This record gives sequence, C-alpha cells and structure tokens, in this order.
Amino acid sequence: MDPFTRLEGPAAPLLLANIDTDVIIRIERLTAGDRAALGGYAFESLRFQPDGAENPDFILNQSRFRTAPILLAGPNFGCGSSREGAVWALAGRGVRCVIADGFGDIFASNCFQNGVLPISLPEAMVLEIAAAAQRGAPMTVDLAAQTVSVGNHHWDFPIDPHRKQALLEGLDDLGLSLKAMPEVRDWQRADQGRRPWLWRAVALDAGHPYFHPMPLESPMS
Repeated sequence: MDPFTRLEGPAAPLLLANIDTDVIIRIERLTAGDRAALGGYAFESLRFQPDGAENPDFILNQSRFRTAPILLAGPNFGCGSSREGAVWALAGRGVRCVIADGFGDIFASNCFQNGVLPISLPEAMVLEIAAAAQRGAPMTVDLAAQTVSVGNHHWDFPIDPHRKQALLEGLDDLGLSLKAMPEVRDWQRADQGRRPWLWRAVALDAGHPYFHPMPLESPMS
C-alpha cells in the first residue's frame, strides 16, 4: 500500500455518532467483487434521497468537501459488523485519514491494514478541529510529527509506534512479517545446526521460499 507520511487538503465534518459499517457501505455492494468500485457506494443512504437524487445537505455532496481526503467523524465511528469493505469504500473516495472520538476496534485495525490513518481524539478536540475545517481552512496531517494542523493551530495525536512505522513504510501485517524474513532465515539456519533431526522433515521442501534447510546427512540405517 502507499506509504502515509503527510496529508493535506480539506477535512469534511461528518459528526454523527455511531456511524456503523453498514452505513459506510451496504453489505450487498460487496458481492460484486469489484473493490475499485466501492467508493461510489460509500455513504449512499446519506448521500442520496429516496428518488435517487443527491442530498444537497450531506457534507460529502458539497463541492468543497466532495473529494476531501480527511474525514472528521462523530464518536464510535465504524462500529457494527467487521467488514473490511467499509475501509475500501472510504479509500475509494480518496479518504486517507479519519479523525473521531473513538472507533470500532476492528474498523480501526482494518484502516491500518489498508493505508488509512484513524486518529482518536477527545470529542471536544474533534469539534474544535471541525469548527476550523468548516470555515474552509485546509488541514495538514503529519504522521511523523503526530500533529493535525489548521492554520496556526496544532493538535497532537497519539498512535501506537508500530502502527505508525508500518504506515510510514506502507506495510500491512504481512508486509511487516516479510520484512523480517532475513532474521527468520538466520534463525532457521542456526536451528538446523542445533537440532538437525527436527529439520529432516522439511528437507524435501528445500525449494520452498520460506525454508532453506542446510544439507543434512542421510538418516542412519
């Protein structure tokens, strides 16, 4: 995934509490199998009126926020069912950062796995940031510095250091594991020297990319 370092642009204030993953993307939209198309379905129950026309009052239908890369959300954003497609839908609309007073746990984890930064801040601080954003001032999210800035105003945000480093390098959990493969192979080689009998079972897998067994003597007859 693309590394996340510094993000600049408008921030759309969608401050409704408890927006769940079904509101972000309806479950039937996930059956088509076209991940790239999910952005067009994000928030459709809020974006459209019953006759199919756009709801002009919905924040993401307003011209200055239609392509906002930052979303300011209400408490408990992304609660509900554990569907990764909710994050895919947000990313499909160009959203790479969501700031809220708390997230659904699995939703937040899915964000990190897909290059979207979830920033958890107290509700009063989110409202303060939203007031500045509503006036049209562009926002800057600097992951390295762990700051959100609007004009001369700055807010610090916390983040797990491992999650932070993974986003900066553009790595999901699998990417982090593969990054450690040289150390894994070094350990395998050392362990083969210590316990060669344990590795006779994997000797047939010498061509497997994750196994590099040392040459072993034939078992004693």
